[in-house]
Amino acid sequence: ARALATDPTLLLLDEPLSALDPTTRAQTRADLGIRLRAFSGVTILVTHDPLDALSLADRLVFIEAGELVQEGTPQEVIARPRDAYVAQVVGLNFLRGQRVGDQQVDVGGTIVVAPDIPAGGLGGPVCVTIPPSAVALYRTRPDGSPRNTWPVTVKDIQLIGQTARVILDGPFILAAEVTAGAVADLRLGVGQELWATVKATEVSVYPA
Repeated sequence: ARALATDPTLLLLDEPLSALDPTTRAQTRADLGIRLRAFSGVTILVTHDPLDALSLADRLVFIEAGELVQEGTPQEVIARPRDAYVAQVVGLNFLRGQRVGDQQVDVGGTIVVAPDIPAGGLGGPVCVTIPPSAVALYRTRPDGSPRNTWPVTVKDIQLIGQTARVILDGPFILAAEVTAGAVADLRLGVGQELWATVKATEVSVYPA
């Protein structure tokens, strides 16, 4: 509020919410968004929190190791992250592969099925994204499972409020987002072997 009182043309906010507890942070983020939308100047917000960036920014700029990696609107970045770093920030699984069929991508020797692969020559490089919420976990291989079904091993479990982020090692590294109740029901633990499934309709593919 003090920074805005002088009606500046440029406002720099460096990790403004990082020291707040989760409840206060959420309320302050909402209040800050209202103030920034009413602010007529330019705001540069520096943050490592994807929720801050996606909820407050009109345009995102990603810098890794001093290099510009990607820029665009939140919608553009979420739709097509250009590398694993950007995908991780916006909360997506990211893979690279080669188009080998109308609905197939070869990712390190494992076929990933997607509904709409861009037209182009076979063998062309593509990027693949999968939302963690689209990854379903089972203790045994499910009957009538989706075409994307892989054996995986639990590497890590990160509890975040009422949800859990489960890091899986299999044909490739995947993150799954499940409820805390699902963690208990599946009796999840590090080193546990499971089956992961992803519906083809949840897989996004675009040119690399």
